[in-house]
Amino acid sequence: MRELGWPGAPAQKMNHLFPVLTALAYLLSFGLYVRFLSTGSKLTGRLGTVLLGLGLIAHYFALLERSRGSHTVPYHDLYGSMSLFGWLLAVTYLGLELYHRQRSVGAFVLPFILVFFLAAHLAPADRLPPPAVHGAIFALHVALSILAYAAFALSFVLSLIFLGEERLLRKHKVGDVVWRLPPLELLAQMSQSSVLVGLVSIAIGTVLGFVWVDRLSSQYSFYDPKYVITLLVLALYALYFRLARTTAWRGARASKLCIFNFVIVVLSFTVVNLYLSHSHRYF
Repeated sequence: MRELGWPGAPAQKMNHLFPVLTALAYLLSFGLYVRFLSTGSKLTGRLGTVLLGLGLIAHYFALLERSRGSHTVPYHDLYGSMSLFGWLLAVTYLGLELYHRQRSVGAFVLPFILVFFLAAHLAPADRLPPPAVHGAIFALHVALSILAYAAFALSFVLSLIFLGEERLLRKHKVGDVVWRLPPLELLAQMSQSSVLVGLVSIAIGTVLGFVWVDRLSSQYSFYDPKYVITLLVLALYALYFRLARTTAWRGARASKLCIFNFVIVVLSFTVVNLYLSHSHRYF
């Protein structure tokens, strides 16, 4: 741990400080969001947002320490990628919450953030050699790609909430919690906003990926399966974004399409990355 700049035992304590603070902040934020959903207390909701912001800061330093400890980038192994995904999911959600001024879905999003963070930081790092220096273009390509996945994950959660709320309303099972959820129209708008973030991120990230491959054409191929599935994901979400604004598809049909699209994203992040792609590992 001396390479982090702290001698001996203090270094060990500092190495675990930010992960513990992150987990604590996320857990407290989740509890406050649940309390806000059940009681409607504005103060509780605001405290949940504040703790989420503090968790994001601590999570950032936890990622930084993980990178320094392994002498590589956060997305070098599966667990580092999962942690970065969780951080970007939290960033995307917080931005969406502030933009739409709607906190009632935080109780549904925080569990996903917590699962990815805890799974990443409780597991040991992969014993992998440090990657070759790829440069700023490659790093931005990866960061934007994972940001796109996080935005699509958020739209997936919002689509599930939409379908669940719509079903309860149709069955006239309307309690206080349902009334505190965003109206169906606002949920659809939030999902579309999240998809828009993902579309912009994945489009720019893909372009940067092609630029990077063009510079290293002797080592990597333009015909990697990852690029094929990425273009498919881009097309599917562009189709969703177009259809979700039409009368025929607005509502439940668009939400189901969004859920289907995210299944393709999961396949891209897992099966394609791990077994089919030669130049993509976990992003």
